[in-house]
Amino acid sequence: MLDKTYRPNEVEQRLYKEWEEGGLFRCGSVDGDPFTIVIPPPNVTGSLHMGHALNNTLQDILIRWRRMKGRDALWQPGTDHAGIATQMVVERQLAEKGEDRRDMGREAFVEKVWTWKEESGGTITNQLRRLGASCDWDRERFTMDDGLSAAVRKVFVDLHKDGLIYRDKRLVNWDPKLLTAISDLEVENQDVQGHMWHFRYPVEGEDGTFITVATTRPETMLGDTCVAVHPDDERYTRLVGKHVILPLVGRRIPIVADEYADPEQGSGAVKITPAHDFNDFEVGKRHSAEMINIFDQHAHLNENVPEAYRGMERFAAREKVIADMEAAGLLEKIDDITHTVPYGDRSGVVIEPWLTDQWYVDAATLAKPAIEAVESGKIQFVPKNWENTYFEWMRNIQPWCVSRQLWWGHQIPAWYGPDGAIFVEHTEEEAQAAADKHYGKPVELTRDEDVLDTWFSSALWPFSTLGWPEETPELARYYPTDVLITGFDIIFFWVARMIMMGLHFMKEAPFHTVYIHALVRDEKGQKMSKSKGNVIDPLELIDEFGADALRFTLAAMAAQGRDIKLSKQRVAGYRNFATKIWNAARFCEMNECAAPAAFDPAALTQPLNRWIAGEAAKAAADIDRELEAYRFNEAANTIYRFTWNTFCDWYLEFAKPAFGANDPETVRETRETAGWVLRQILTMLHPFAPFVSEELAQRTGAETTLMTADWPAIGFEDEAASREFGFVIDLISDIRSVRAETNVPAKAEMVVHFPEADQRQKDWINGNWGMISRLARLSACEFSQPGGSGAAEMVVDGMRVVLPLADVIDLGAEKTRLSKEIGKLDGEIGKIEKKLGNENFVSRAPAHVVEQERERRDEASEARAKLQAALDRLSAA
Repeated sequence: MLDKTYRPNEVEQRLYKEWEEGGLFRCGSVDGDPFTIVIPPPNVTGSLHMGHALNNTLQDILIRWRRMKGRDALWQPGTDHAGIATQMVVERQLAEKGEDRRDMGREAFVEKVWTWKEESGGTITNQLRRLGASCDWDRERFTMDDGLSAAVRKVFVDLHKDGLIYRDKRLVNWDPKLLTAISDLEVENQDVQGHMWHFRYPVEGEDGTFITVATTRPETMLGDTCVAVHPDDERYTRLVGKHVILPLVGRRIPIVADEYADPEQGSGAVKITPAHDFNDFEVGKRHSAEMINIFDQHAHLNENVPEAYRGMERFAAREKVIADMEAAGLLEKIDDITHTVPYGDRSGVVIEPWLTDQWYVDAATLAKPAIEAVESGKIQFVPKNWENTYFEWMRNIQPWCVSRQLWWGHQIPAWYGPDGAIFVEHTEEEAQAAADKHYGKPVELTRDEDVLDTWFSSALWPFSTLGWPEETPELARYYPTDVLITGFDIIFFWVARMIMMGLHFMKEAPFHTVYIHALVRDEKGQKMSKSKGNVIDPLELIDEFGADALRFTLAAMAAQGRDIKLSKQRVAGYRNFATKIWNAARFCEMNECAAPAAFDPAALTQPLNRWIAGEAAKAAADIDRELEAYRFNEAANTIYRFTWNTFCDWYLEFAKPAFGANDPETVRETRETAGWVLRQILTMLHPFAPFVSEELAQRTGAETTLMTADWPAIGFEDEAASREFGFVIDLISDIRSVRAETNVPAKAEMVVHFPEADQRQKDWINGNWGMISRLARLSACEFSQPGGSGAAEMVVDGMRVVLPLADVIDLGAEKTRLSKEIGKLDGEIGKIEKKLGNENFVSRAPAHVVEQERERRDEASEARAKLQAALDRLSAA
């Protein structure tokens, strides 16, 4: 006998252990066509957050569903070595002991990181298990394991030999605390209160003539090498080609015409510091301007500035530059502004654009076939609008800086000879041989100390995890993969680069579909952040409500292109769904509902049973269709509605008399049908809520685990039964609605009239009168028009339904009540409309507050419409 309540904390870990130890997540166990998903590898330092929970829930739904459809499903798991993040974790641990990596040396430090990884690196994968992720854990990979490291070396060496990787001096995002270049994704732009300083630069040879430029970083003026004005700006036409004398430095720098300068902004003239601003770098290249680097790696001013500023920390230098410009009478004004400043997301310090030697990938060349793959439809984005984001980035792609000044990561396979000649090879031995041949004698080589950007190794993930560069059976069978599920923020950093690398090295796109899921926000629609204190921990929700409740919530809310507003109340609501299923199973168990293995819906004789079998078939087909189209919310809501509404609220209620009927054949058929439909529900539910479905299947006599069960392919339909019970349900529902709207007492039984029913409708009403009367609280029915007034009317299936109300309620009092309620709502709607019509409120209030007001207005308007319909009904009675 099933327990009275479902306790997920007693079930989930036990079932997961059974599945994993039973090898049920492994690929290769069936002969069906392969279906492959590679997990976006979480950082080895990571812990499960709500984005992970959504992403991996959607992947698991697809994998479990495809397994049940007979596909040879591989969900390839693994973790990313996360260069900066992991190095920082270990460095912090060393600092607590008073140790420093520089004192112990590279080799010893890297050993420490490996030790940390072995001891603590499995946190995130264990948390994914708690979510129910059915990855093929036997195939788990790590971006720095031996196989993937070999793939990284081969790709680097091959791209270098093809001229697609090279060393160059360009601007990078430089973190002066971590002393490394970082990617754009690791830069956190923050709006801060600051100042705009307006400096006057004297025009050479024209006493009293100045060009005013403005800057938020006064210290960078020491590196200015030109001033730009717009070619159509008549104010400066005569000055183009002339020079200004850079204050404090005395350098003679040209005035150039460039469309980057905006005549509408400030004075229309822009100071250009090519070595310390990304836009200025491009302007400088166009005009062959000198690129003067004024910072060292710590963002202290170097030897390229006047002696008075050398060695100064950048912000101290800023204050001195401002003071010196003011003393020289060249500070025109200072504006208070709010502007965006880039910070390192891990170091927390201001990032400097810095000119330095780094390794670059010729991304523009690799991007061409990657653009064509999406243009031609070989790869499709879902939702499709994300293709625009992809194209925007890819058509304006810049060289990809792949070197990082770290110790933890894939060390770049490049060695330098005595004169700086570079030898890029797979191994040190190969590099030495190449160098000896080049110089004609043995020479000493020095290896490049930098490591590769973490995104470089993860760009190879779809094929390196399958054994490439070896020609493994897994690579031949499971590449290309099928669908990638990921967030929009890494379309460029990861998705685009996987496409580029897959096409270049495998000659085939790594996947045919990219599903971009939305953000999980808090219930007010705000982005979750520690600083706001609104972060929802998925593990806490699993502890409180169970993994199934969280999974189902995320799936049911995962509408394409719409962010999820998550609250504990929503998860609690879907916990109630699991409870509903559990109670339905207990009810079936108490009524001895079980289907024989050879159950055939086509052999059913009772219209009620034929109806529910047809509805089960429709639900399975609908879920199939929605999952094929990646409409996870529609699929989840289909199984929810079928289970809660169709099966529990209607079928089981309709079937109660049949369970106690005098006819043994009716009892038998209904018991078998209820048991069979319950099994279909558990099977369809399994991809979304694997734990409660599996526990109920095992406890109600399933011979095999749902992990290996076939997806329902029922192929049964009875149109006549569907129309009949659709009519009965609509009739009961509409009568219940009118009773509720007009405040009819719950226990009051009424007479219902069907004055225009046709013969078919009469047959349906008479044949199901027991159900209709019991569930709609009716005492009798008449196929005639009632006498007198005071009746409410509705239309069901084109048939008038008349309910005399005067016998059960005071019509006048009820009209008065409804009018008052409508008046209250009109007042509330008016206040909200006034607020939303106030431009001051809309422009100043946070977006989520404005959205809440709109939702309140819409809810009030909906409630008012219902009350008005009830009032209109009574007025017409």
